[in-house]
Amino acid sequence: MIGFLIRGLVAAGGLWVADQALSGIAIDNWKTLLIAVLLLGVVNAVVRPIVFFLTLPLTVVTLGLFLFVVNGAMLGLVGMLLSGFTVDSFGSAVLGAIIIGLVSWVASWFIGGDGKVRQNRED
Repeated sequence: MIGFLIRGLVAAGGLWVADQALSGIAIDNWKTLLIAVLLLGVVNAVVRPIVFFLTLPLTVVTLGLFLFVVNGAMLGLVGMLLSGFTVDSFGSAVLGAIIIGLVSWVASWFIGGDGKVRQNRED
């Protein structure tokens, strides 16, 4: 449970970084940010697998690069569903999804699957 909460906070951090870095993504306040993260989690759990399956041949042909488009589409969908969270263009959505993914990837170096902070030691 704690791992889920920490990963949600990491996703919120990634979405906040995307908001700060891109002019095409705007979040009204912190409550909207948290709702957007929850909605993005639901969309990624329900809609993304269906879209991934339907676009699997294109994903294979592009060697996985089409997943950036799928992730951007999921972020754009959340922008359409939630007032107070604006995604201006599809390009902004794709770049925002890349930023969120990078922040999550960097955070996963330090956070294990159980939500505990790892101590990386060199002996």
